[in-house]
Amino acid sequence: MATVTSLSDLDETPHAEVFEDHDPRVVRLELDAGDRVPRHQHPDSTIVIHVMSGQIDLTLGDDEHELEAGDVIRFDGEQDVSPEAIVDAAALVVFIPTA
Repeated sequence: MATVTSLSDLDETPHAEVFEDHDPRVVRLELDAGDRVPRHQHPDSTIVIHVMSGQIDLTLGDDEHELEAGDVIRFDGEQDVSPEAIVDAAALVVFIPTA
């Protein structure tokens, strides 16, 4: 069985669940220029972020990564993470359970 959705249909909220009640969890994240998500963690997950448009500065612990459209990053969710949009940006975030 397959589930199909369109990311363009998920514009009601900046953090839209792509699929309901499924692992791995997939979220479409949209940030306006200058918007930042406060530092937080996702314990027991590996995170994959695919920047679809714009530019995001991603703080991981004490490191910063400048990500542009087309970039993909994977990291351990046990560390502090905080994305900030340099320009309007959209990304697909996948939360892969590790436990």
